Amino acid sequence: MREPAFWSAGPEHPAARALAPVAGFYGALTARRMDRPGLAAPCPVICLGNFTLGGAGKTPAARAVAALLREGGLRPAFLSRGYGGRLRGPVRVEPGRHGADAVGDEPLLLARDGPVVVSRDRPAGAALCREAGADVIVMDDGLQNPSLAKNLALAVVDGGAGHGNGRVVPAGPLRAPAHRQWPHVAGVILIGEGEPGERVAAEAAGRGLPVHRGRLVPDGGGFAGRRVLAFAGIGRPGKFFDTLRETGARLAGTRAFPDHHPFREADLAALRREADRLGATLVTTEKDAVRLPPGFAVALPVRLVLARPEALAAQVRGVLG
Repeated sequence: MREPAFWSAGPEHPAARALAPVAGFYGALTARRMDRPGLAAPCPVICLGNFTLGGAGKTPAARAVAALLREGGLRPAFLSRGYGGRLRGPVRVEPGRHGADAVGDEPLLLARDGPVVVSRDRPAGAALCREAGADVIVMDDGLQNPSLAKNLALAVVDGGAGHGNGRVVPAGPLRAPAHRQWPHVAGVILIGEGEPGERVAAEAAGRGLPVHRGRLVPDGGGFAGRRVLAFAGIGRPGKFFDTLRETGARLAGTRAFPDHHPFREADLAALRREADRLGATLVTTEKDAVRLPPGFAVALPVRLVLARPEALAAQVRGVLG
């Protein structure tokens, strides 16, 4: 979905106020669901989730946490719901066999770093992770899903967006009232800069929770001076466009699509025509590229660089024993 503009326009926006009763009902249901006890997994579970809808950088954060675990001699496996894919699982992702239409786009990215299991049933997926040789599970998303007990849950926050207008869906971006979600997390990974994110960081610090700061950086070159038509179907396409500008690319145009957008032939044809008209190269995100025909566009990979990776590593080690 594409976020409505009023989600960042303040809590008193007329649309936000009109939707408040529905938001109150939805938020209460989600909060009660989060309070349910989960089943124990066969090995420790680290959850990277977020308080809001939309992209905050959970997948790069999950990859960064898995890298820290591997550096510590552990064997992590990723567990994902497989949003956008048709397979309910549990199934181990095989990139040469599965496409984004089967398992979703994010699992295909995670599979570049290690074993990935897609499962709507999280406990069943955790069991398959263990069978795949994992001694720790990194769960991409799932903060609001109570079915599996978590040893450590970290909220990933976009510094430029924070909690938006502070209201719950559909009046705002929060999945449940913030004060009901805070007790379920043990820390925050704040990605990027911005006053909205700083407000969340201040609240985390006030609750005695650590704030791990990081930024997404391009993980590849070759774009400096290049004329490009950038397009993205992610939660916040503007973040991708800004990152591309940081490489020195010359953006001849940008096209934003809803998150997890299923690109149709009409979309592809329109992008080809526009790129030809502008004399530009088509460039997109890694997540979008796995949903496209091979070679359709150049992908810009990014990675999360933490300011103090040792602090996050220490918090992770603390729950692993």
